[in-house]
Amino acid sequence: MKKNWWQEAVIYQIYPRSFNDSNGDGIGDLQGIIEKLDYLEKLGVDAIWLSPVYQSPNDDNGYDISDYETIMTEFGTMEDMECLIREGKKRGIYIIMDLVVNHTSDEHAWFIEAKQSTDNPYRDYYIWRDPVEGKVPNDLRSNFSGSAWEYSEETGQYYLHLFSKKQPDLNWENHELRQKIYTMMNFWIDKGIGGFRMDVIDLIGKVPDEEIISNGPMLHPYLKEMNQATFGGKNLLTVGETWGVTPEIAKLYSNPNGEELSMVFQFEHIMLDQQPGKEKWDLKPLNLLELKKVLSKWQTELKGEGWNSLFWNNHDLPRIISRWGNDESYRVESGKMFAILLHLMQGTPYIYQGEEIGMINTPVKDISELADIESLNMYHERLQQGYDKSTIMASLNVKGRDNARRPIPWNNTTHGGFTTGTPWLSLNSNYKEINVADTLKDPNSLFYTYQRLIQLRKNNPIVVKGSYQLLLEDDPDIFSYLRELDGIRWLVVANFSDQQVSTSFPKEMQPHRLIINNYNQTFYEDLERITLRPYETFVVELK
Repeated sequence: MKKNWWQEAVIYQIYPRSFNDSNGDGIGDLQGIIEKLDYLEKLGVDAIWLSPVYQSPNDDNGYDISDYETIMTEFGTMEDMECLIREGKKRGIYIIMDLVVNHTSDEHAWFIEAKQSTDNPYRDYYIWRDPVEGKVPNDLRSNFSGSAWEYSEETGQYYLHLFSKKQPDLNWENHELRQKIYTMMNFWIDKGIGGFRMDVIDLIGKVPDEEIISNGPMLHPYLKEMNQATFGGKNLLTVGETWGVTPEIAKLYSNPNGEELSMVFQFEHIMLDQQPGKEKWDLKPLNLLELKKVLSKWQTELKGEGWNSLFWNNHDLPRIISRWGNDESYRVESGKMFAILLHLMQGTPYIYQGEEIGMINTPVKDISELADIESLNMYHERLQQGYDKSTIMASLNVKGRDNARRPIPWNNTTHGGFTTGTPWLSLNSNYKEINVADTLKDPNSLFYTYQRLIQLRKNNPIVVKGSYQLLLEDDPDIFSYLRELDGIRWLVVANFSDQQVSTSFPKEMQPHRLIINNYNQTFYEDLERITLRPYETFVVELK
């Protein structure tokens, strides 16, 4: 395996419940993923980030783990998991495990023991506090609404849960707990995985008594210790989910010295359509000037000192075409625009399942049509606060996590060929028009744009190593940038709007050859004055 292979790699995220069901129980599974490995090989991806498949009561769809070394029954067996790792490797595809070590399930053996008594050997694996004047210890809030403290009848103390009350937070100050986590990580490394995606890893250094949640003082020492005890020196991909990160902190995580992680997920760009200082449900329109500024900042400030992840979508985020593109008149054109714009930047791109066929959001009329715990909690909390039901539903239809979690339609048969049973979550009703089989038949489909972008990254060092320069900084409709390496220059131009727009580039920028575009038969011989169609995007090498 080439050193730092992950810098040239493209990763595909699978949300296993919704990918492909092999046994007709309505839930995607590991054998279902194995059945589709040839499809992913055709796309050209290098690794699969697999959302959690460990044993779990499924309070938060697998992000509440009750046993890290057992596979959830509905997904299959450990033999299936080992088969997936093997079959993936045959096709040059590594499996990246989702590592959830900020918290466990309250049904994990450690917590079942810990809550029995204050002197139980496992007590200190979790975070407990006495009531303060008969109330919760402090004002910390759960990310899933309400207080982050839950009263435990058995011992009369509160335990901390930054997510669901069924997801108690682990106490990383406990040395023995950390060693057990590292042993578990090595169990998976020994099975031949390609690395870890680390769920909310920036929270493990929390200091709850001071209400410090992310980026606590011990965060980086813990990560250095983890690195040395597990994946350090093994050339594995490690990516941290870090909501509160800045470029300066990202350099600590992903410095080329390799003491911590390969890269981070930063979410600054993803928060640009929420009102400042409010929750993600409080919507505002995206301002392209802000998006250009944020993405360009991360491109330039990490150059040579850290490494970026590139993404628009994941299992927690709505579909980007519906969010910032146009899912009615220009679904394919805007989908290709997002793909080209992102994949030509420096960093490791992540494709979320269904993105490559242009899947879009699934609006619903009533809360009974949703399954996600975050959405359900928010709905009830905001109703109590006096919000209007239609306002709440509008926010959920734009930002709710179920938008990303609808099953993949493989063809236009019943339930999109995802299952022969009843799907755990209904598909988007457009599966007869938007599905894998039809997309593969169309040579101009989004799938082949993604395939081409993956090949461009593999075959052109400029994409991985080139410098980045933002152009047309103040243009409200066009996102354009220049990549340059060893005298080669690639110009990327994207109309981020559903209108025709005109622009011009200096005379010395003469196009030499077309690299990729999203409208066929377009090559501008002269860039001094061009008019772009809605969402039109192209990349040219300059003379």
